Amino acid sequence: MKGTEKIIAHIQADAKAQTDAILAHAEDTCADIRASYEKQAKEAYAERIRAGVKANQDRLDSMNRLASMEGRKSLLALKQEMVAESFDLAVEKLTKLPAKEYTAFLAKLAAKASVTGDEEIVLNAHDRKAYGPQVVEAANKALGNGKLTLSEKTGDFKGGLILRRGNIEANCTAELLVDLCRDDMAAELAGVLFG
Repeated sequence: MKGTEKIIAHIQADAKAQTDAILAHAEDTCADIRASYEKQAKEAYAERIRAGVKANQDRLDSMNRLASMEGRKSLLALKQEMVAESFDLAVEKLTKLPAKEYTAFLAKLAAKASVTGDEEIVLNAHDRKAYGPQVVEAANKALGNGKLTLSEKTGDFKGGLILRRGNIEANCTAELLVDLCRDDMAAELAGVLFG
């Protein structure tokens, strides 16, 4: 039996060696697979972190651009409002000229706008009462042989006048005169205000 035991012991030793080799190979293979998956997991994790950082940076950049654009829009709106207020102030200053200058201004407007010399001058209620006859007299004098008259009706405007003959009107109101200058002067005014 000793020979059989030796053979069995030898077979068992060979089987154990083969088993140990298979187990060692399996553990190495598992370790390689584990290392490979850990590497892939780390790479996937790093890629997700990079993608998340990039997505957040893109979103932040987008929000910054939007905020900047909204800021520029608000600033532009404020500038436009200030320019509009400046033109409103110009109308107010024009209508608040000293009496002599304002009368001369209205008379000059009427004389320049007159086509036939016999139109009627429409003023607002305040100007009609304060300057009406003087404006008509000065405008007729400027025309030479003018026959302009003061309208009984008044207009709803801040200053200036409307020259009327029948259904035809020449609008020479302060609001319109200033508004006509707006396109030409708005950029220049903005440059003065914000330049």
